[in-house]
Amino acid sequence: MKITTKWTLWFLSIGIYVMALGGVFYYNLFKWTFDEKLKADIIDTIKIYAPTMRDGLLKNPKAITFEELNLMMETLSKDERIASLIYLNKTGIIRWHREARFIGMSWDEYIAQVPPLTDAIAQAVTSKMPKVRPVPKQPYYEIAIPLTINNEIVGSVLLLVSKATSDTLVSSAMSKYIVGAIGVLVLLGIPFYFFFYHYIINPLEGLADAIEAASFKTFELRFNMKNDEIGAVAESINNLLKKFKNEIENYSKKDQYFREIEEKWWKAILKTIVPLQEYVIVVDENNNVLYANFELKNIEGTSIHLLDVVDSQQQNLLRMVGQAFDSPGEIIEGETIFKGQNLGVKVIHIGDTPDLNRTLILFHPKKVY
Repeated sequence: MKITTKWTLWFLSIGIYVMALGGVFYYNLFKWTFDEKLKADIIDTIKIYAPTMRDGLLKNPKAITFEELNLMMETLSKDERIASLIYLNKTGIIRWHREARFIGMSWDEYIAQVPPLTDAIAQAVTSKMPKVRPVPKQPYYEIAIPLTINNEIVGSVLLLVSKATSDTLVSSAMSKYIVGAIGVLVLLGIPFYFFFYHYIINPLEGLADAIEAASFKTFELRFNMKNDEIGAVAESINNLLKKFKNEIENYSKKDQYFREIEEKWWKAILKTIVPLQEYVIVVDENNNVLYANFELKNIEGTSIHLLDVVDSQQQNLLRMVGQAFDSPGEIIEGETIFKGQNLGVKVIHIGDTPDLNRTLILFHPKKVY
């Protein structure tokens, strides 16, 4: 898997993880905020119309006035947030209810038929303060608001308020949060990606191309070194290539030195034991000429192959060289034409390792019997 793919998956994973955590936090924050706002708005709404209700309670404690009736039917009943409303006087008689059969009924009689959902009304009357209670297992709040004059309760309002509006606001806010979070993720991801590609991926690809293009003749890494971690890696690779170059040069020098020593060694020995009228050629494992006791045409810096010295048509000689290679230490004898002369040939292969793997070819005049 490429680094860009890994980085993209990592970035998306971290982004989704952060979005999820933020979503949980903001969901609870939005829910609490909008729930509190809903409760406060309902209480403020009743407080706005409380003077009308107090005036009605003072004028006629037993029956609802036209002003109160208009308020209940035209204003509060049409509020989509209010699912149910019960309006009570000081003695607990129901002054207004959406179902007319409950109007004029005492609170005790009412709860005998319709069990209360919470204890909000009891707590509000006791404390003379508005009370809010969530309805168990239902999407509602029960809000009880006492109506007081000089700290004396003259009536009360019990409302069943739906959480739907709050949930709608929460859903809308969460939708905006998700859109915003994705937007932030994209806005952060674009510059991060360009930074990542420009300063990491592109230099790495350039370094890979430079390594592929590195020549084993010069051992040079053509890469624009930068003062960062990738530049440090490139510098290390360049230093490694220099070490390879030095090692190869040292090996070549040692090999050339040993070949020169070997050539002197062969020259000294063969000059001593081989007569002048005889010819000797010593070749290595690749049949490159190491030594000959006669002059050879050589281009400086190149090797002379055995086929450059003898005619490739001399199959008999080549066959003897092959036999000698297959039978190290055994002298293979025969005859061939060399330098225009019909000469006898002795071939021997010495050694069975690359360090000591030589073939000696001796051309000598044929014996006359």
